Amino acid sequence: MKAIVLHHYGPPNILTVREIPRPEPVGDEVLVKVQATAINDWDWAYVRGKPYIYRLIFGLLRPRVSVLGAEVAGTVEATGPQAKKFRRGDRVYGDISEAGFGGFAEYVSVREDALTHMPRSMTFEQAAALPHAALLAYQGLVGAGKIQRGDRVLINGAGGGVGTIGLQIAKQYDCEVTGVDRESKLDALRSLGFDQVIDYKQVDFTRNREGYDLILDAKSSRSIFRYPGALKPGGRYVSVGGSVPRLLELLFLGPVIGKMTGKRLKILALKPNQGLEEIHRLFESTSIKLLIDGPFGLEDVPAALERFGRSDHIGKIVIVTNASGEGRQ
Repeated sequence: MKAIVLHHYGPPNILTVREIPRPEPVGDEVLVKVQATAINDWDWAYVRGKPYIYRLIFGLLRPRVSVLGAEVAGTVEATGPQAKKFRRGDRVYGDISEAGFGGFAEYVSVREDALTHMPRSMTFEQAAALPHAALLAYQGLVGAGKIQRGDRVLINGAGGGVGTIGLQIAKQYDCEVTGVDRESKLDALRSLGFDQVIDYKQVDFTRNREGYDLILDAKSSRSIFRYPGALKPGGRYVSVGGSVPRLLELLFLGPVIGKMTGKRLKILALKPNQGLEEIHRLFESTSIKLLIDGPFGLEDVPAALERFGRSDHIGKIVIVTNASGEGRQ
């Protein structure tokens, strides 16, 4: 089978298309014929091995995983002897970041508990764009953020998958939503339904004293001491990604600053695939519409990763294993 293979750390152009053996499912695994996958922060960090602290997780001298891809959507081709949840031909998808990765390939064998059935109305491209970003947004806003009807919400990194889906979840609660991103994306953000937009190069949202009930931050890069000033009394700040030093700062100092200010500052510990039933409900009621950047072919993964790293995309960058589009529905 064809796969995008990683042998050592470096820029995305070190990735190569290779023919490798097709995996066979063992135990409770299922073999999935991958129709679509997506680019995530995991892939961007893993390929480069940066920040270097990540190499303690990924592999000190060389990456432990050779085929990346944290989200998959496809059809079950075969099942292991202990697999009970799926049958051959089932349409499935999921976040497989805790089950070994492997989405940048024509086939992946993965534990069945990392997958769920696709709704009938969902295409493979849409399914690949959903599980990671949608649950970062959902668990961040609803679980950790305790969103309330009518809240003033700010989303930093509004143009990515988390931001565009987070907007639509927040609107289910009749919230006023402000989006922060680069100037080139602001018109698109307005058209998506953000009530206000901010160019982060022109305005620092932590200093404008607008006062938000809830901040969802996909790009945490500021000192933790600056966030409380942007929150109303009792406000909540939830980070779902950002620079490692700032995340460590938030992890260790967040509870202390929270007690001092009466405002909650948290990092979301994502629970992969938990809450997809609610995302299905929103999707099937057309309350969530997915913005897909691409789709690109499997051989385009290095360029797509570069695009992700430059933050040139809006929504989710999706990869299809057949560039002609066969099997997307």
